[in-house]
Amino acid sequence: MAALWRGRPRFRCEPRLYCTARALSGKYEYDLLVVGGGSGGLACAKEAAQFGNKVAVLDYVDPSPKGTKWGIGGTCVNVGCIPKKLMHHAALLGSALKDAQHYGWSIPQPVTHDWSTMAEAIQNHVKSLNWGHRRQLQDKKVKYFNLKGSFVDAHTIRGLSKAGQETLLTAENIVLATGGRPAYPANIPGALEHGITSDDLFWLKKSPGKTLLVGASYVSLECAGFLTGLRLDTTVMVRSIPLRGFDQQMATLVTDYMEAHGTRFLKKCSPTKVEKMEDGRVRVVWKHSDSGKEGTDEFDTLMWAVGRQPDTKTLNLETAGVKINSAAGKIIVDASEATSVPHIYAVGDITEGRPELTPTAIAAGKLLARRLFGQSKELMDYDNVPTTVFTPLEYGCVGLSEEQASSHLGPDNVEVYHAFYKPLEFYVPGRDAAQCYIKMVCSRAHEQRILGLHFIGPNAGEVIQGFALGIKCGATYSQMLKTVGIHPTCAEEVTKLHITKRSGLDATVTGC
Repeated sequence: MAALWRGRPRFRCEPRLYCTARALSGKYEYDLLVVGGGSGGLACAKEAAQFGNKVAVLDYVDPSPKGTKWGIGGTCVNVGCIPKKLMHHAALLGSALKDAQHYGWSIPQPVTHDWSTMAEAIQNHVKSLNWGHRRQLQDKKVKYFNLKGSFVDAHTIRGLSKAGQETLLTAENIVLATGGRPAYPANIPGALEHGITSDDLFWLKKSPGKTLLVGASYVSLECAGFLTGLRLDTTVMVRSIPLRGFDQQMATLVTDYMEAHGTRFLKKCSPTKVEKMEDGRVRVVWKHSDSGKEGTDEFDTLMWAVGRQPDTKTLNLETAGVKINSAAGKIIVDASEATSVPHIYAVGDITEGRPELTPTAIAAGKLLARRLFGQSKELMDYDNVPTTVFTPLEYGCVGLSEEQASSHLGPDNVEVYHAFYKPLEFYVPGRDAAQCYIKMVCSRAHEQRILGLHFIGPNAGEVIQGFALGIKCGATYSQMLKTVGIHPTCAEEVTKLHITKRSGLDATVTGC
């Protein structure tokens, strides 16, 4: 096709309209081509196919530096939400065994856990989901290619197979949804050679043993939580603050609970060197930022959880004219998920300024397909998106943190209702509930609209999901007070919040 452009131009293209020979006839192989078979990409493809369009999906997983690979479905299905929640549940079952004895159950001692049995069951479930996604695409007549995609021009994608065979595909519209991968730290000797990431942890056949997790993101804390719950010696190294971007009072309560229940924290520390020992263990050297002193210990497994990076480097975006944030590598999109090239879109973790959450990617992908093919004009609303951190004591939230609300409105214009409570189930086994806490952040204006709700306790995700609807609809504090709670539940404590931080009164819930 390059020969077409060597002679004198026979036509002109307007700026940002990238012409090709196929564009002249208006004919492409597909109405929509999705690059990336994760949550957002699959949702977009399946939704578009329902409108009778010719749709294709390219998906290819580069093995992790440790060689771990998986099937279609993206991070959530394979190395994220699904295996994480199941391992979290496995750890909670271990805690329940302790409680069960106080309720009359006779539990043979010693209680042991077999990682291999758990891992095989979870990995088999994940593989069933991979198969399910393939079947759904087939049922909806979406063509699936196990190819690694990159741009040849603004309407053409080159698909490269594992064997190196190339396939060229053209489409009128292209959606990029390649997600992200865990980052490895730069300039730390041995980091890449001797460490793993969450891409590997969930596919280990054998127990990771004594584990060091570097980083204090939700990924790190969730993994550390279930590893501790599975009775493994677990340490978290924290450079600055835990759960950056979340309400910091809640983050501190989460880590306080973890520390009180067996997880070791190395605070204000950064690794400086990683070495492999003769016995196969990993020796990690770190430095305390306050004192400058060095520390060292040996671990069976070192897991990096220092952030994620968008999987955009191999897409050849510059050829198509797609602009990115050069610092973060994320694709810049507008409110309609459109990139700098009108017919090229992006959804999910590769987009700038979007929450890195599976449900938002799914919703954004579906809405995009409806706008492209279903005559809809509805845009994705990224405000008041609920989420939960599945640590041993779960933390769910929706809306603004206390810090964000104070920054936006000013501290004097924010009212915080809060309570420390004890779940009924904790009383019989005598479990500590010092970190079970609820915080409702409200505007002090007349109607006291709820700006944010934060909940730490059992089943936090289930609790927050229900209240998220009300907050999305603009619920006020007075409306919450009029809501009758379900007794006895943890969620009912939200409807009874009446003590403000400003009052300085004891916020501990007493009585039934």
